Amino acid sequence: MDKAAEVPKALILAAGRGTRLSRLTSDRPKCLVPLAGVPILSRILQNLRSVGVEQVYIVTGYLGGQIAEEIGQDFNGMRIDYIENQQWEKGNLYSLLAAGDCLKEKFLLLMSDHLCDPRALTALIDAGLDGSVRLAVDRKEGTQDDTKVLEQGGQIVDIGKHVEGNCVDTGLFLCLPKVFSYARQAADDGKVDLSDCIRQASAAGDAGVFDITAIEWYVPKLRRDVPPWWIDIDTEADLRRAKRLLVETSSKGASDFLAYYVHTPIENRLVYHLADLKVTPNQVTVLVNIVAYVITALFFFGHLLPASILTFVVGIMDGLDGKLARVRNQTSRVGVLEHSFDLLFEFSWFIALALYLYRSTGEAVGLIYCLGIILFVAFYRHTYDQFGKAMGRSLDDSGPFERLFRRVAGRRNLYNIPILVSILLGVPLRSLIFIFFHALVTAVVYASRAMKHMRAADRAGSSGP
Repeated sequence: MDKAAEVPKALILAAGRGTRLSRLTSDRPKCLVPLAGVPILSRILQNLRSVGVEQVYIVTGYLGGQIAEEIGQDFNGMRIDYIENQQWEKGNLYSLLAAGDCLKEKFLLLMSDHLCDPRALTALIDAGLDGSVRLAVDRKEGTQDDTKVLEQGGQIVDIGKHVEGNCVDTGLFLCLPKVFSYARQAADDGKVDLSDCIRQASAAGDAGVFDITAIEWYVPKLRRDVPPWWIDIDTEADLRRAKRLLVETSSKGASDFLAYYVHTPIENRLVYHLADLKVTPNQVTVLVNIVAYVITALFFFGHLLPASILTFVVGIMDGLDGKLARVRNQTSRVGVLEHSFDLLFEFSWFIALALYLYRSTGEAVGLIYCLGIILFVAFYRHTYDQFGKAMGRSLDDSGPFERLFRRVAGRRNLYNIPILVSILLGVPLRSLIFIFFHALVTAVVYASRAMKHMRAADRAGSSGP
């Protein structure tokens, strides 16, 4: 890794009280206010840890002892040092000045009430510096409360809440220690805001910008485009907006039409409320599997209608645990095994239904179709996963045809529909026949399209990730 891309230390300004959140900050610092069950500062630290930052300085002021007690000196292996700003009531410029003796090399500068997309951190680090300051900006029209930035040719010309700008300050900076000299100049002039420091640097032609809207939108893990995001949290309305933003940006791209049009809106609403409760993603996973195997038993013993109705309940519940984990930044490597356990109970439904039909009629045709379903589903699921590993992109998002086909491709959600309909019509065997051919078509399409795209990549000389 070249020097420009080395992961620097970070400085977080967390001294303020947050008067517009006074109902929530009367007995705690603003940065410890929970957002979807996790303190805002903890979220910022989680993001820094995810991009490889190893040491963070936190400037404290109002009720600063609570921050040290809550966060400690080791945050998931990341060293935390605290700097007390005894003049915190003056303004955030003095919080920056308080850290002047601690940072002697390039560092990230963050606000404890600004939350941003971790991709913005990585992109800003990779962009490096061509001056003493580089500010991450959002190329959008600012609101009354935003700090506006006027930039020309990648350099900051002016900055402030009342500036006629062409982009907005996201509260994320990459700095050299020289920024402290500009802060001292601003303080000597009687200024109290961090933006006054940046204005000093811009007057010297020493402050540039990085546009976060230039970051790649596609997120492979979510199988969809997610615009780079950030939010400044000043009010309770901002907290609600931030929680909605976290839920929306944690949602995976829904494939089938039932998940897209029905499940995702319901899941988002449920996760929005679950995030503030003590329920954990693992507890949701356990509950999903319990209900799933109750369905297996119901199918096996011939209680077909309640079993088929509950399959739709599981379809919604199954999306909650992963989404809740992403909203809370509690994802883990073990979590990817959830898909394997999902496949297990999905197959158990087909087997239980086929066994019930065999016991009821004495004919093995349902078992034969069930065997074919398992073979085809296992094949196309494996093909789908291998394509993603080799190409770094979901097969569903590899072209216009794939984006259209994914709405009707073989998925458990869609298989639940013919099961329910056939049971209501009194012909449950028909569901296994329909699913058999649906799975067969999906297997053929996935295999052929995967080979097409992978061959094209090979011819283009791309070996994948």
